[in-house]
Amino acid sequence: MAQQSTKRPLKIIAGADSFGCNLKDVLVSQLRALNIQVEDLGTDKYYSVGEEIGRRVSQAADDPAVETRGLVACGTGVGVAIFANKFPGVYAATCLNPDEARNARSINNCNVLAVSGMNTTPEVASDVLKTFLETPFKSPCPASGSNPWPDEIDQFLENSIHEMNKIGTPKPVESSSDCHLCSLVKSREFNAVDIMPGGSISIVRESPTSAFVRFTAGSVEPAHHHTFGHDLVVLKGSKRVWNLSKGEKYDLGIGDYLFTPAGDVHRVKYFEDTEFFIKWEGQWDLFLDEDHAAANAAIDKDKEN
Repeated sequence: MAQQSTKRPLKIIAGADSFGCNLKDVLVSQLRALNIQVEDLGTDKYYSVGEEIGRRVSQAADDPAVETRGLVACGTGVGVAIFANKFPGVYAATCLNPDEARNARSINNCNVLAVSGMNTTPEVASDVLKTFLETPFKSPCPASGSNPWPDEIDQFLENSIHEMNKIGTPKPVESSSDCHLCSLVKSREFNAVDIMPGGSISIVRESPTSAFVRFTAGSVEPAHHHTFGHDLVVLKGSKRVWNLSKGEKYDLGIGDYLFTPAGDVHRVKYFEDTEFFIKWEGQWDLFLDEDHAAANAAIDKDKEN
């Protein structure tokens, strides 16, 4: 009997969409004739069926008492497999003939069989299901030339199941000098790019983009504008910003915030070594509206006033 191929009693959760329901009903009858426990979820949209059976098989993966597999059917057998495979520990495969089922079980430990209601006859589907039930993981199959797998391939297949289960799980953050998150916490030492004399920028995120910007004491940003608006918070030092488009100026120190709208022309003077955090939408750009000589002359004139 098919159940003898597994140490645990076998349970099959079945479901289909309207294009695969007739074939699913035939296969459910076959399973019940083999005295295999079947839970038939009936007919629904292909993505709902795939999702529900994938979830149920995933949740039951570690049950020591029962081995739970899935049987899904739609027009092609592809859509239901896609959505079943969105859950960890689920290895759904669309099989149109017994050889494909044997390969899927032997190589991938397939635990959800997907069949095509439009392209597979009930007779062929019956053979596919029988093969799916009776083929153990790592057994001889067409891909192995119907011979036992060599030891190194056998070990690879065994390890692959454990490695595949890790896919999609967050990796721990390594506490090394190469860890950008650690750099952010410690000293914000990202790769800096010079943007003008005395100034550099370190991009830390994109979309929305955020960065740390540093300028040395005495540095000047000539009048310029961007195609994006930007928010900034001063983390260290002090600066003065002239918004030439609005005719306003702002003296900023540690903890001060400023938003500059897109297109506003602004000039900046740094009174001491200064660092600030800046955030904007889109890619970085900068368009100069004057040179350094003109900027310094304008700043000197402002002092006189």
